[in-house]
Amino acid sequence: MSIIGARNKELIILEDDMKAISDECIVTTDDGSYAKKGFVTTALQEMIDAKVKIDLVIAIGPVPMMRAVSEVTRPHGLKTMVSLNPIMVDATGMCGACRVTVGGEVKFVCVDGPEFDGHLVDFKELTMRNRAYLREEKVSMEKYEHKDGKCMGGSN
Repeated sequence: MSIIGARNKELIILEDDMKAISDECIVTTDDGSYAKKGFVTTALQEMIDAKVKIDLVIAIGPVPMMRAVSEVTRPHGLKTMVSLNPIMVDATGMCGACRVTVGGEVKFVCVDGPEFDGHLVDFKELTMRNRAYLREEKVSMEKYEHKDGKCMGGSN
């Protein structure tokens, strides 16, 4: 079974692919513009409440969503893997840009991951580290014009 979600219908991706490989695929949109209104965590909690047998939860997406999924599964002891994608510079662990604390140990996503036990990830630290380059990312984005989902390049 799969649950996919996005803020709105336009942002739903890979729906047909997920339906092709899943016995059942639940689609959620935060704004209710398509399928089930709500978050993926709402659909997951409903499955848990309905006593659906869940062996493994895999969360891939924004850090706040992966954190929320991990918090939903934690009280039920459901194995939960998250796929992290912080900034990676050299892919060797030498730069330390992708450093994350997992189970009290320092890990480097580029060499030790990117999949980790969601119940062991220090999401507070990860969120703070992901914000380290927020200003630079904003400046870079402002240099590009976006039209119809394609980066057209900026004039700066």
